[in-house]
Amino acid sequence: MEEKKGKHAKKSKKLPTKVISIINQKGGVGKTTTAINLSAIIAGRGFKVLLIDLDPQGNTTSGLGVDKRSLDACIYDVLLNEMDPKEILVKDVFNGLDLLPATINLAGAEVELVTEFSRESRLREAIEDLVGEYDYIFIDCPPSLGLLTINGLVAADSLIIPIQSEFYALEGVTKLLESMKLVKARLNKNLDIFGVVITMYDSRTTLSKQVAQEVQDYFGDLVFETIIPRSVKLSEAPSYGEPIVKFHPDGKGAKAYESLAEEVINRG
Repeated sequence: MEEKKGKHAKKSKKLPTKVISIINQKGGVGKTTTAINLSAIIAGRGFKVLLIDLDPQGNTTSGLGVDKRSLDACIYDVLLNEMDPKEILVKDVFNGLDLLPATINLAGAEVELVTEFSRESRLREAIEDLVGEYDYIFIDCPPSLGLLTINGLVAADSLIIPIQSEFYALEGVTKLLESMKLVKARLNKNLDIFGVVITMYDSRTTLSKQVAQEVQDYFGDLVFETIIPRSVKLSEAPSYGEPIVKFHPDGKGAKAYESLAEEVINRG
């Protein structure tokens, strides 16, 4: 597929790298779906984008069609074995999007990092040489508040928080925000929230509308105008190793993520 030369396309040398962690300690909120599709669409607009899979489940890696069994090394080796991340980069997985992949080996990192020096900033130090080479670096964090997620917080400039429009949607968000504040105070003074995206929205239900309103009341202008709908195609796309814009480009899920990508770009 050819890159789209949209009105936002710019030469990457003119843009400082934006490092954005996509995070929610709850699983099943559309975090990885958001990471894959935002990265792929923004790369398709002519920006240089790197996506880092920091989740031991490796769903971002497989969701972009990379066979984890074929990988000799992954982000684990960068964090624990001080391997150069450029040595494990999977180049051009979609529309020029680059990937730092994860495999099941990453599952041991939480325990192994405990005794390591500068354990919270391993990722930030590892990607220092990549900052400046990309317009955007997105980090798909695991659904927890362990050391891997702390590394994602320390490495990032800002956060995108996906929140599903379902019961207990805001449960745990307070804990996430507390962790963010601690990291900001002690380890990364520049950390802030880039935006909050409502996911899995079903316009037919009163619950979805109520939850969306609660999220907007809580976060205010931080909430993106784009709402990601509940979509079977969005759920199916990762099993085919494709972003939604390739798997079902004319569907509501693809259109929603195209709109979200516009907002992310326009927020600067």
